Amino acid sequence: MGYTVSMFLNTLTPKFYVALTGTSSLISGLILIFEWWYFRKYGTSFIEQVSVSHLRPLLGGVDNNSSNNSNSSNGDSDSNRQSVSECKVWRNPLNLFRGAEYNRYTWVTGREPLTYYDMNLSAQDHQTFFTCDSDHLRPADAIMQKAWRERNPQARISAAHEALEINEIRSRVEVPLIASSTIWEIKLLPKCATAYILLAEEEATTIAEAEKLFKQALKAGDGCYRRSQQLQHHGSQYEAQHRRDTNVLVYIKRRLAMCARRLGRTREAVKMMRDLMKEFPLLSMFNIHENLLEALLELQAYADVQAVLAKYDDISLPKSATICYTAALLKARAVSDKFSPEAASRRGLSTAEMNAVEAIHRAVEFNPHVPKYLLEMKSLILPPEHILKRGDSEAIAYAFFHLAHWKRVEGALNLLHCTWEGTFRMIPYPLEKGHLFYPYPICTETADRELLPSFHEVSVYPKKELPFFILFTAGLCSFTAMLALLTHQFPELMGVFAKAFLSTLFAPLNFVMEKVESILPSSLWHQLTRI
Repeated sequence: MGYTVSMFLNTLTPKFYVALTGTSSLISGLILIFEWWYFRKYGTSFIEQVSVSHLRPLLGGVDNNSSNNSNSSNGDSDSNRQSVSECKVWRNPLNLFRGAEYNRYTWVTGREPLTYYDMNLSAQDHQTFFTCDSDHLRPADAIMQKAWRERNPQARISAAHEALEINEIRSRVEVPLIASSTIWEIKLLPKCATAYILLAEEEATTIAEAEKLFKQALKAGDGCYRRSQQLQHHGSQYEAQHRRDTNVLVYIKRRLAMCARRLGRTREAVKMMRDLMKEFPLLSMFNIHENLLEALLELQAYADVQAVLAKYDDISLPKSATICYTAALLKARAVSDKFSPEAASRRGLSTAEMNAVEAIHRAVEFNPHVPKYLLEMKSLILPPEHILKRGDSEAIAYAFFHLAHWKRVEGALNLLHCTWEGTFRMIPYPLEKGHLFYPYPICTETADRELLPSFHEVSVYPKKELPFFILFTAGLCSFTAMLALLTHQFPELMGVFAKAFLSTLFAPLNFVMEKVESILPSSLWHQLTRI
């Protein structure tokens, strides 16, 4: 047996070793490229995922997992519920206008700033807020009910125009000016407010055009709201219609305030937002206070900003990047103009500086993606229509509107730059345990990849280490490539090394075969070798 192995090794030429190492290097390189692409796209190793999903059940891992799941379902139910709530996707309170802003970006760059998933969520929001069960009784509302479900933008716009035309025709009714009189007048009933909303959002190419359409929508929506308010107690159908009309009116007034803010009439926008919050104090789902905070920061009315924060930065209310980072900005403003890291390291931090640093650490713990955008370490894109709290999408939405406010406060970005990374020393394992908030949810990366366009590199926290199989294939590719190069340059010498390596590798097998030959009778061994 040993003689046979030796003969086989002696017949191998240097070309064989070059071909062997070169082929191994090529295959491992292709595996490395695929693994790297899969990791960048999905955040995990393909080989590892296949091993976990297919090999573990074959090795009996299902029972262990099911038992662990049954135990954790009892002990971790509270944390699971918290994780689900933190991974909920929210409507962006500062979302842009599709026609006047998102579409203009597409015309200039040729890129789509919104994903299908994001627009589909918006369509669901519109159906929830702007429709009700009795819409089929009114032709214009029935058309708009279908329009909100339409995927094609041009089809939605055409449907909105159709709804206005139908409403124009059917709204002309003849009523007598005086009872039992032959004198008649034409009375115009209110037009379809939701049709104006759709046209303002998607057809208007400028903010000024959108504002004109929203003013027409306000006139129509206010009339519908007053009528349904009088009839809301006449049955569940009227109550649902009044709820819909309330949502429509609040949405219109909020968007009008945002139009005023975009057009530079910031004080007017602040007044509109304050009036809206007083008129509808229970409708917190629109998060109008975040629009108000941004407008007040533009006016540099920091005392008013602090008053709004005192109301909404409460332990019982849900947090947001706007709340946490605005609170940090106000505290940083008190010390940032005189802050020096060298002086602080010599004398220590004062009470005010400590409060500012703690506020920054609190904000960074809530959303660790924001500082890179504020410090312009990462490029900004247009914010999506929906955001994930504590995720990259929320960070983009916040920094897009608030970066100018941080730049306006002297030294605020310098203080942020010097202190924000200290947050991570307090929470070395953010997925397991937080400091001031719940552990960081693990679902943010997946949801953000659905919300943000493909040309944007999603920020991942905590930063993932490269999977073992990527490192392994990289090392294997490099090693075999080096062997192929050396074998090509020094064929005789590498042939000697290869033969010595293979001889050493087969030495235990040769030893076992020699022992077997010595124990078994020669005739029996001869028959076995023939088989």
